[in-house]
Amino acid sequence: MSARLPDFDRIARPYRWLEYLTMGPLLERTRNHHLARLEGCSQALILGDGDGRFTARLLASCPQLRAEAVDLSGAMLALLRQRCVPEAARLETHQTDARSYTPRTRPDLVVTHFFLDCLTHPEVEALAARLTPPLAPGALWLVSDFRIPDGPLHWPARIYVRLLYLAFWLLTGLRTAHLPDHASPLRRCGFTLVAEHRSLLGILTSQLWQR
Repeated sequence: MSARLPDFDRIARPYRWLEYLTMGPLLERTRNHHLARLEGCSQALILGDGDGRFTARLLASCPQLRAEAVDLSGAMLALLRQRCVPEAARLETHQTDARSYTPRTRPDLVVTHFFLDCLTHPEVEALAARLTPPLAPGALWLVSDFRIPDGPLHWPARIYVRLLYLAFWLLTGLRTAHLPDHASPLRRCGFTLVAEHRSLLGILTSQLWQR
């Protein structure tokens, strides 16, 4: 993102249907793939979950867990809170830029589903460096994102991802146009990749990293 912040309020209400029109259920399945491995977590920091479908699933499946949800979009946070009404006592929401947010707790789980792709590589590096020190020992970082596979799908995937960026630029003003490398910053901050699931012929990935 640049100094001019994107406006995701514009797509908050149709977001779910836009997602299904472009990818069907694949993005939701990607977000939820590692859900069962998070049952031992007690404090989550969730950045940019959009309309809150994953946050609601996480709170429902982990009765002991409390969460902070951070999003730039007030409309997205409003939808997230609506979805999480039964677990509202265990949820805090913060409408702010996640690039400068410091958690108020000591999270043992960070969730970034299709969020890091809204940042530049230097912004991902800075985010990882800032969030790592307050995390609990052994904390998990869950990442879902697009990727560019090697082989015959490399160029079709590059074109497809570029078209997605173009669509988000038109709809929200998002200026990022390339997928950042999130793996290198996480490794430099002491995280190890412990599980990965790929789908759509390798174009989608859900990764679980551990500090």
